[in-house]
Amino acid sequence: MPAGRPTNYRDEYAQQAGKLAKLGATDKELADFFDVTTTTINNWKVNFPEFLASLKMGKEETDARVERSLYQRAMGYEQEAVKIFMPAGADKPVYAPYIERIAPDTTACIFWLKNRKREEWREKPAEAETVDRLSEIVAAMKNGPMERGSVNE
Repeated sequence: MPAGRPTNYRDEYAQQAGKLAKLGATDKELADFFDVTTTTINNWKVNFPEFLASLKMGKEETDARVERSLYQRAMGYEQEAVKIFMPAGADKPVYAPYIERIAPDTTACIFWLKNRKREEWREKPAEAETVDRLSEIVAAMKNGPMERGSVNE
């Protein structure tokens, strides 16, 4: 440990930080929880390997859950649900369990594909096509006088 101000880090912070990371806490939120600055959180990551490992594990578990949720949203899924009816003249409500089918979400599909298959699904700005077209025209002009229709229009 480098010389300087003594740390207020405690061994139990590693476990607490891991649990907070599983709940999606950011470094700023960790700093607020431990009543320190984000710089201190970063120092703890460097100086206390168990703290960093616990954070990484917690964040990886949370990221994996979000990935699974996004995948389910993109593909569609089924879930158990209950409809509650109160028939006229009845003393108690009637509970009717059923399977709810959630349709695939197009936005989730696009997001998934843009991140998993970047080259095939990335958006190409119109400017890129214009620049390509201009480059083609300039190249044709350098090769001699252009005849109408000599460059793909």
